[in-house]
Amino acid sequence: MSLFSSQKYSKLSINNDRKMVIPDGSWIKCKHCGQTLYADRLEDNNLVCWYCGYHMAMTASQRIKLITDENSFKEIDANLTSVDTLKFFDSKSYVDRLAENTKKSGSKDAIICGTATLDGKKFALGVMDFRFMGASMGSVVGEKITRLVELAVEEKIPVLLVTASGGARMQEGILSLMQMPKTCGALERLAEAKLGYFVLMTNPTYGGVTASFASIGDVIMAEPGAMIGFAGPRVIQETTNSKLPEGFQTAEFLLEKGLVDRVVERKNFRKEFSLLLDFFKK
Repeated sequence: MSLFSSQKYSKLSINNDRKMVIPDGSWIKCKHCGQTLYADRLEDNNLVCWYCGYHMAMTASQRIKLITDENSFKEIDANLTSVDTLKFFDSKSYVDRLAENTKKSGSKDAIICGTATLDGKKFALGVMDFRFMGASMGSVVGEKITRLVELAVEEKIPVLLVTASGGARMQEGILSLMQMPKTCGALERLAEAKLGYFVLMTNPTYGGVTASFASIGDVIMAEPGAMIGFAGPRVIQETTNSKLPEGFQTAEFLLEKGLVDRVVERKNFRKEFSLLLDFFKK
């Protein structure tokens, strides 16, 4: 009975029709198992369902808080914004889409970059945010990653990129695709400097991101159940006219096939990444 007498539950009320009134956002339904989860407890559990272990999407700011020392993150290039070079228009203009997604996500593009520490060890960090146009890879994403890597080479620190993307940003056409060799070229300079490059793939990581900087880390990690690939399973199945194996494109499937080095639960990532920083420093 003490559970129901707590402050959180005392806020609930009953209206004149004898129906319980629950504040919006108090409960969240797991997309994987369908269980109803208490929002505050879910946040304390790092947005992981305690019934089935499903890892829900995190915002860039939530991810940064999870994997860095408190108040250690220092953002760079926060004001870089995309330009509508192609004057692209689908159901609405690219300019309007950028403004809409900036308002929705609170960021000016699909990645936040900066430096931080974990257990006192400094590293460069880039975190993609799926809320901004599906974290599609545009010119700003490529430029910010390139600048982050160049800073890491200058300061002689390793790099961690946390990926989540639907692929290239079609509104930028060939300019988006050019970010693939651009980011890989920068990461080659990081390798020449003998500095570690780590990737954490989260759900989903697709398209040009998978085909470039996400797949060339010294250590490639993924969260449980993350969907990773170039094209989606349905497109591949229709193109090849064949039945795909069970678990196709999941992190566990790709671990078995060798693309992913390790599947790491969210609750364990800080400890495992800290060990990697120690190992590569030596």
